[in-house]
Amino acid sequence: MLSFNRSSPKFTHLLNPPLSIDHLYPPFISKIFSPHQYIIKEHIVKKQHCGPFTRNYRMFFSSSTEELDSYFPIRPECQADVPKIRFKARVGKTLSPRRWHAAFSEDGHLDIAGVLRRIQRGGIHPTVKGVVWEFLLGCFDPNSTFEERNEVRQRRRKQYAEWKAECQKLVPDIGSGKIITTPIISDDGQPIQDPSNSCSTAYDNGALSRNGTLDKKVNQWKLSLHQIGLDVVRTDRALEFYENEANQAKLWDVLAVYVWMDKDIGYVQGMNDICSPMVILLEHEADAFWCFERAMRRLRENFRSNASSMGVQSQLGTLSQIIKAIDPKLHQHLEELDGGEYLFAIRMLMVLFRREFSFVDALYLWEVMWAMEYNPNIYSLYEESSDPNSSSTRKNDDGKVNSKLLKKYGKFERTNLKTGWTDQRGALAVFLAASVLETKNKRLLKEAQGLDDVVQILGEITGNLDAKKALNAALKIHKKYLKAKKSQ
Repeated sequence: MLSFNRSSPKFTHLLNPPLSIDHLYPPFISKIFSPHQYIIKEHIVKKQHCGPFTRNYRMFFSSSTEELDSYFPIRPECQADVPKIRFKARVGKTLSPRRWHAAFSEDGHLDIAGVLRRIQRGGIHPTVKGVVWEFLLGCFDPNSTFEERNEVRQRRRKQYAEWKAECQKLVPDIGSGKIITTPIISDDGQPIQDPSNSCSTAYDNGALSRNGTLDKKVNQWKLSLHQIGLDVVRTDRALEFYENEANQAKLWDVLAVYVWMDKDIGYVQGMNDICSPMVILLEHEADAFWCFERAMRRLRENFRSNASSMGVQSQLGTLSQIIKAIDPKLHQHLEELDGGEYLFAIRMLMVLFRREFSFVDALYLWEVMWAMEYNPNIYSLYEESSDPNSSSTRKNDDGKVNSKLLKKYGKFERTNLKTGWTDQRGALAVFLAASVLETKNKRLLKEAQGLDDVVQILGEITGNLDAKKALNAALKIHKKYLKAKKSQ
């Protein structure tokens, strides 16, 4: 495989950090082009001494649009069962590798305002999704240099390796390329002997502490490992990527280490759906972990639960308030059906509409949402927080943001700043859920005679929603809701 020639100034900015072209593109990209097309890594190296290279990236698009399913191949036997892909990468709208390259200064500072505008117009091309997501989710500071980001990346990889080593001492299967799908200890912490399972021994191994609370946390973590494994083998199983057991093991390892790190929340089904795209898009396991960890900063409270409540209920409460404000007739009808708590929308908010869209459309939806919600303070807030599980993405200031800085905020977040609205339960996903309900307003009012009918009607949206239209509708509802709140 050809390596990247860092000596070419024309292409220096493609690297973030400047390691190799292998870091920029996922491993599957070089395999999906036909013999009549350039392999992407060779293409960049061969063309680096050419003149203007706008034309070189036309290979990423066929005429004005292109089919993207080839970047995330579907197993032949599953072709008929997956939703149709609606998103198309479009020249002049989608953030292409060329545009991504052009957004960096010579030392690596990123024009985040320009990147956000492009993503909000047309999403991100698959070849650069992973590295762009790292910025959208707050893994890196756009104002940093290539060298500074390289230092951050290496430090994080070292931290991940240390956490993973701690896990391996307790459960040797972690990092072995295998996954666990059967319990390894009983509810009271006793090992379950399984001849086929190498970690069916006691977890003493120089135990971290004899403190009862910590031992209980360790047991809870070990009890979750087989459930993670069961969910992993069901995750995105229509994709060819997960036919490879090593890729399944990579997803399991990342989730296992994350749950070890965040014992407060533990593992909850649905985390696998959030983590899977990061594992696919980012080749290095540690990079995928940190991208997932940043995504969970936004979502982890939704996964918090106890015997009497679920964390996502706060967002469901906000959804209820939104529908009551913008469509009181529908809200009243749902209340009469005992649906006033909006529990039928749990899945949408827990896994960010992964089940309502095709894999490609869900990724497009996420990145546009993250771009619209982007706050330029996100990196510093996460880094400065003394709580590694902090979920705040907003900085408390005096509300005065100059016009130049305002451009570095996403469209949704800019509106919040201008109106002074700071309710963190009102993420864009909640307004997106409201827009979905509004698309089914007439049917819900006319046909829904019970909650089962509501669930059935909403279930019919799977594969039939246009993500771009739904997002535009969500922004309109957001403005309408803020206007209604202001007039109260």
